[in-house]
Amino acid sequence: MSQKVLLNEKEVNIILHRLACQLIEKHHKFQDTVLIGIQPRGVFLADRLAKILTEDYKIKNIQLGYLDITFFRDDFRRGDKPLEANKTKINFIVEDKNIVFIDDVLYTGRSIRAALTAIQSFGRPNEIELLTLIDRRFSRHLPIQPNYRGRQVDVINEEKVRVNWKERDQEDSVYLIEK
Repeated sequence: MSQKVLLNEKEVNIILHRLACQLIEKHHKFQDTVLIGIQPRGVFLADRLAKILTEDYKIKNIQLGYLDITFFRDDFRRGDKPLEANKTKINFIVEDKNIVFIDDVLYTGRSIRAALTAIQSFGRPNEIELLTLIDRRFSRHLPIQPNYRGRQVDVINEEKVRVNWKERDQEDSVYLIEK
């Protein structure tokens, strides 16, 4: 098994700031926009973007939530072991809001489909967008595309993309893992 660096810490930081600026261009002061990190790994990206928006770009009142999609997935009964759910933390109203789903890697699109179903439990949003750090564009099973993407990567199905975050993995990086 070998691995290749797709993004190093400096490149991840540049991309995060670019994504934050793209969000500001569309949502300005975020008065009607909420950010929702998709559990488990999208929350690291969502936290980092919220921090950049508030600290570096002085956007006030960013509403950030986390959405667990475990039991909304179409494959949750197919595993050999029982699934462990993550926590959903949405302390605001999503009715008539603009939602930006945030996830680290867009692969088949099934996680996003599950998120679209799960968010309906909280109300009817005005609009839903998708922001992803890595877009594996040739692996889609569903017609789902990101509105904001950090980097588009062409990956063979046997290869895996691993995103590391300082908060969890002691480094910001993205690797392509070849089996």
